[in-house]
Formats: sequence, C-alpha cells, structure tokens
Amino acid sequence: MTNKDILNSENTILVLGGTGKTGSRVAARLTALGAPVRIGSRTATVPFDWTDRETWGPVLAGVGAVYLSYQPDLAVPSAAADIKALTVRAAAAGVRRIVLLSGRGEPEALECEAIVRDSGLEWTVVRCAFFAQNFSEGAFADYILAGEVALPSGDVPEPFVDADDIADVAVAALTEDTHIGEVYELTGPRALTFAEATAEITRALGREIAFIPLSRTDFVAALTSYGVPADEVSLLDYLFGTILDGRNSHTTDGVFRALGRKPRNFAEYARDVALSGVWSVTADA
Repeated sequence: MTNKDILNSENTILVLGGTGKTGSRVAARLTALGAPVRIGSRTATVPFDWTDRETWGPVLAGVGAVYLSYQPDLAVPSAAADIKALTVRAAAAGVRRIVLLSGRGEPEALECEAIVRDSGLEWTVVRCAFFAQNFSEGAFADYILAGEVALPSGDVPEPFVDADDIADVAVAALTEDTHIGEVYELTGPRALTFAEATAEITRALGREIAFIPLSRTDFVAALTSYGVPADEVSLLDYLFGTILDGRNSHTTDGVFRALGRKPRNFAEYARDVALSGVWSVTADA
C-alpha cells in the first residue's frame, strides 16, 4: 500500500484516540492530505469504546489502516488483552496496516508491541515517553497557570518529545510503505529535568514559574485537588514512580530516521505556546 494508494483509496484510516494529544494531530494532518479519516472515540459519529467491544466492529468497517493510541495507557492491566483482541478483529475486517503509539521503557508496552508485530498486519511502532504538551494540554497545564509546578521528579532528565513530531511520524507510517516493520523511538533533541523545563517556560513567558519538588504522596494529593481524573492520577503516579528513573534520559535519532529532520526543541515549543496565550492569566483568574 503506497502513499498514493492510501490517499486515493476508499479505505478509511481509523484514528483511535482521535481527540487526544497525538490523535487529533494525526487526524488533522491526514485530513489535510485528503485521506478519508474516521475518529475513534466515545463521542464520535461512529462511537468507539475500549471497554465495549460491541463498538469495535462498526468502527473497523471499511478501514485500511489504524493509528492505535490506547487509553489510558499501555501500562494498565487491560491493555495487552485489548490490543490482542483489536488486532484480531482488525485483521478479520480487512485492515492492512497498524501504527502503534507505544511507551518507552515500559515492560507492558513491549508486550503490546509484540502482539502488534505478530498480528499479521503491516506494522510500525512509535515509542514515546513524556510529551512536551503535558505542560499545555495535560495534567500540568494548571500548574503553569498557577505559577508553580510541583512534581516528584527529582533530578532525572527527560528528553520531552513534541506531539507534533509524533504526529508527523505516525502520518508518514500510515501513508508510506518505507516505514513498515520499523520501531521509531522518539525524543526531543536534549534532555531536561522538570525543573529545567519549568525554567524554559519561565523564559518564554517572561513570568516566574516556580518548581517545587514533591513526595509522591503529596503529588497524588495535589493532582486530586486540581480535579485530575483518578485513572490519570494513578497513571502519572506510576510513571513518575517507575519510568522516570533515568532509563529514558538518553536522546534518540527516531525523528530523524523517520522524517529526515531534527526533532522540535522544548524551547521552541515553550515559545510558541507562550505566544498562543494558552498560559495567559487573566486579571480575574
């Protein structure tokens, strides 16, 4: 299946998690290319729900390729069984290609990758850890607005990856044959501690954003007080307590291998978000 074939085909590209950080970007890029896109979400015209397998058949009908972003994360206990069941249903429905958004350094994610590789479908794996956009579209956005980022990250650096880079790689994998069978581990061009990332945001905003180190217990309490959903709180606690141990501190060449360009720098991300007004605090806030 070539780029020309998929863009001119009646076969739809299904974007699971199509309203999320990466999925919404993937869907927008595919739509701009003229590809037929179906959003996989509970609120979509043809609804999709990971917890209701009765919704899977209709959303897979007529689909040629799938962007698979699992909610809430591949680290949760139900992930492997769901991924296995979905790939079986997808193959039976005539899906030819699947692009999996995977974790970086999570044993549960590796298990799900193996399922996709053994599915009989054309596959590409896109591995990522912490997104830059967590500071503007995720659980940490309210921290920036409040002027204080309180996290249990210590001094471990993380090469934050930009969701736009992830989407560009995913779209290439969905529409071009050269990415079949590839595992792309994506990072930004440099590793920053969360304190250093907060300092970058301070510079971009021209407004002081403090970084406060927390214990994991206090972190969970703070997230809960901000109204973060319980499943997201549990996942973030797991990620900070298990994955953020230095195993993912090194940068990779995944973006360059997939796209032939450098990944986006966190400073550039912070500047663009600051200019957008997302982090602006109104007088009556």
